[in-house]
Amino acid sequence: MGLFSSTRRRAHSKIEALTAPTRVPLTAGVLALDVRLANGHPADAANITIAAQHTQAVVMRGQTDPFGTLTAGLPVGGYSITINKDGMMPISIPAKIDVGKRSVVEANLTSVDPITPPREGFWVFDPPHTGVRFAARHVGIGTVHGRFANFSGSAYISDNPENSHVEFSIEASSIDTGNRTRDRHLRSADFLDCEKYPHIQFVGSQFKRRGNAHWAINGSLSIRDVSRTVNLEMEYLGSLNGGYGEELRCAARATTELHREDYTLDWNNMLARGIAIVGPTIKIELDVQLMFRCDETPTPPD
Repeated sequence: MGLFSSTRRRAHSKIEALTAPTRVPLTAGVLALDVRLANGHPADAANITIAAQHTQAVVMRGQTDPFGTLTAGLPVGGYSITINKDGMMPISIPAKIDVGKRSVVEANLTSVDPITPPREGFWVFDPPHTGVRFAARHVGIGTVHGRFANFSGSAYISDNPENSHVEFSIEASSIDTGNRTRDRHLRSADFLDCEKYPHIQFVGSQFKRRGNAHWAINGSLSIRDVSRTVNLEMEYLGSLNGGYGEELRCAARATTELHREDYTLDWNNMLARGIAIVGPTIKIELDVQLMFRCDETPTPPD
């Protein structure tokens, strides 16, 4: 049936004369998009991409407002409007903009089938298939990328996923930015002080579902002798059998942003020594694979 159905239209458009002043050229028109959920409620914060129909060149991107609407002045012509919202099936609908007219486009989103959460029980990190990376501004004009090579972690998935628990420990001295001089400075007492504080640790016990596959994990991150509350934004990627054998494994991607002021690091001393290493924020990214823990769980290779 495509995007349209004779029994239930997922999108509808009509042309109206402009009834209110708009700041658009006299040779342009106005798109008035109204996006709704299946229950009729507004689809707020839906991601909108508008592309020229013939060239597919993107002319604008935006989000619907709290009322599920987006209004934009556009040159005359045909357009393809792609609408994405977490937990909903993405759709693409046409629109035609006429000079001096308001083109009203109505669209209805339908839910996707919910992703099945991981099996209840204990899961362990698979380090060879997991990455812990970070990026930080360098002297205000560039970006330093790095990773931690050694870490371990585990999770307990509850029958109610919101009651789950995750923790991981990173070997601080395994930091690697691709520059040995810089890495020695980062391991020193000015920064991570790896001899005194050999591990960076995270414990998360508050899981909040944000959408079909998206979760927020609230927990405590400890660096040196300072612990701060952080939020991991996580996307669950699914589970399957396979890897080293037929073990059950799942995957997720998580990100967060740290502020250097939250941790007691001797930045003044570092700057005095001419070590301009990072900016005020550090972005952390984790790509994680976990194996379901049981008697047959294989031991990952070194």
